[in-house]
Amino acid sequence: MKSLTILLLCAAIMLAVTSGAQPVTKIAVRGIHSLFLKSDGSLWVMGDNHNGQLGDGSTDSGNYKTNRPEQIVATNVTAIAGGFYHSLFLKSGGSLWAMGDNFYGELGDGTFNNTNRPEQIVATNVTAIAAGDFHSLFLKSDGSLWAMGNNSNGQLGDGTTDSGNFYTNRAEQIVATNVTAIAAGGNHSLFLKSDGSLWAMGDNGYGGLGDGTFNSTNRPEQIVASNVTAIAVGFDHSLFLKSNGSLWVMGYNINGQLGDGTFNSTNRPEQIVSSNVTAIAAGEYHSLFLKSDGSLWVMGNNSTGQLGDGTTNNINHPEQIVSTNVTAIAAGFGHSLFLKSDGSLWATGDNVNGQLGDGTFINTNRPEQIVAGIPGYNQIFGQLMGGGNMRLSFVGIAGTNYALDRSFSLASSNWVPQLTNPAGAGGVLVFTNAPNKATNNFWRIRSVP
Repeated sequence: MKSLTILLLCAAIMLAVTSGAQPVTKIAVRGIHSLFLKSDGSLWVMGDNHNGQLGDGSTDSGNYKTNRPEQIVATNVTAIAGGFYHSLFLKSGGSLWAMGDNFYGELGDGTFNNTNRPEQIVATNVTAIAAGDFHSLFLKSDGSLWAMGNNSNGQLGDGTTDSGNFYTNRAEQIVATNVTAIAAGGNHSLFLKSDGSLWAMGDNGYGGLGDGTFNSTNRPEQIVASNVTAIAVGFDHSLFLKSNGSLWVMGYNINGQLGDGTFNSTNRPEQIVSSNVTAIAAGEYHSLFLKSDGSLWVMGNNSTGQLGDGTTNNINHPEQIVSTNVTAIAAGFGHSLFLKSDGSLWATGDNVNGQLGDGTFINTNRPEQIVAGIPGYNQIFGQLMGGGNMRLSFVGIAGTNYALDRSFSLASSNWVPQLTNPAGAGGVLVFTNAPNKATNNFWRIRSVP
């Protein structure tokens, strides 16, 4: 959640969260099914279920797909990732759960058997997850990187790809420490270290690793030395952000997914946008990004309407689809999802398997709302009270910790923490503080670990 800043000239501050319907807070997609979380920690799914990736206990011919959001877990889910035919999620406490296709061992349960119900893979201390087409990555709280599943192109980074070791059905440690972010694609993987360096491994036939060659590698290699802050991986292309908000790309570009105005692949990172990019997502052959003004931009394959521009024409340059209020994005094989600041969920593109969740199996080339938002979600509203006080209403995420910080100037980086409180099960959050009425007090609320 973005930090929220507000100027107050008052003697006391109280923030209260309204309860009721739950907004959507996180989204994930890679193949032809979709996952999302609500603020109460519930996990919802829709789309293809041939391999049990929805986790609802069915894969039979009459129930192998669903075109409406279906709740799978009622509470305590904190993170989600969707592979092509499998799904991963985390629960509070850091337990890792998996369901779906396991042909290559991507579930990491020691078998090659599919499962249509969530099963626990790791009991604790997992902090981040990523699902490629047929492999999986996760991080532990000590900064270690672990991998399982298909390794035919070296995407696990364990030094093997030979016929006896091209997959593993047990999680194996690849890097011991200092890994902070992970992304998994079709046949390659990226990760970041705490120094902001970007590392890559796996298939490089179209230059998706960005090392200046077209040679695959089965060991992690450093691509960028510092200042990388976010990563995303498609089938054969990669995106990353730098600390200055610039967007960089490399790899396969036959559909224009790199957004450089050509259809030529590249094996070196090239800058597409110079600043103000805040989030990125890579589908199989299309790309999405957000700017700091909340606008949504797209490029690449649009054969099923996944770009949401009202056509099915591919584009090789960034195109704005939504002008404001977009807060999160996710891109799959042929469809895209995004969230707005009110917690509403929107979808566009391929819907043959019901992955848009709109109750049909009809594609759309315009974004449509799937889950309604909540007025005021992620926003602060002020109400003047007696005695010069002000009450602020803030709609947050249940179970999330929020910090109240104070500064005497917006030009100053000296934010002084005042209080940290958790939002309750219903989202209720209350802060009370007494600022100095003789000075201008600037206050911000931010989510904290």
